[in-house]
Amino acid sequence: MWKLLRKDFVLTMHPVTPFFLLLSAMVLIPNYPYSVVFFYTGLSLFFTCLAGRENRDIPYTLFLPVRRRDVVAARMAFAVCLQLAQLALAGLLGVLSQRLYPGNAAGLEPNLAFLGWGLMLYALFNAVFFGVYYRNVERVGWSFLASSAVVFAGVAAEVISTYAVPFVRDVLGTKDPAFLSQKLAVLLLGVLLYLLSLALTYRSAARHFERQDVAV
Repeated sequence: MWKLLRKDFVLTMHPVTPFFLLLSAMVLIPNYPYSVVFFYTGLSLFFTCLAGRENRDIPYTLFLPVRRRDVVAARMAFAVCLQLAQLALAGLLGVLSQRLYPGNAAGLEPNLAFLGWGLMLYALFNAVFFGVYYRNVERVGWSFLASSAVVFAGVAAEVISTYAVPFVRDVLGTKDPAFLSQKLAVLLLGVLLYLLSLALTYRSAARHFERQDVAV
């Protein structure tokens, strides 16, 4: 599986991926829905899978002495690496953002609760994207459309809640280290949901991929 993961980074990863990771700097834009940052990780994954389809990456990989479930595990591990890198960059730059501006009028501050929400968005994206993609690897566009719709619904829910839900506005939407325990609870919940989503999605995606007839 580790050699397949290396292949994804060296041979399969789309060249635009590092640029999308740098878009974590969008948390430095004043009064912006910062959760949009997490969409670009999914866009990187879509471009990588799309390029893989055009270059016949899956049929090539299946000629190698590897199990199909390892192919799924490697691609999901690739996604996890991108997501955690995006999250880490957004978190580091978010510390600076909280010092630069008096507040964010378009959603959560880039604080600990924001990172927990990002993990929840990733959990939803992974469940939908890989759940659809590994049913038919030729229809990568459908998997991206479905997962993007879920992510943007989550972004909209976060922005609306900062206006409509007092707890989100007055507690989770504040700068760190205010209300630290509540924000840490959201972050922990995000971690748990992210890990649970990965485990369940991998089992389902691997099962579907093993049954799929891939054209060579």
